[in-house]
Amino acid sequence: MSRNKTHVQKGDEVIVISGNHKGKTGTVLEVNAAKEQVIVEGVRVMKKAVRRSEQNPDGGLIDKDGPVHISNVKKVS
Repeated sequence: MSRNKTHVQKGDEVIVISGNHKGKTGTVLEVNAAKEQVIVEGVRVMKKAVRRSEQNPDGGLIDKDGPVHISNVKKVS
């Protein structure tokens, strides 16, 4: 099993250099090297519908951070 190397890691401060969210900065929450995606806090916020449950008794829409392609981010030094 080979391991894909990435230029960013969890906890790094990054800036988006291309795409619809160009210029936004945030902290990397998760790196998925196999899919070449990173989840950056506050950059690509998506709405997700959730059912009622014990954790979320009202259900409804929640805001969730979505993935950005790893080539579209650059580490801020």
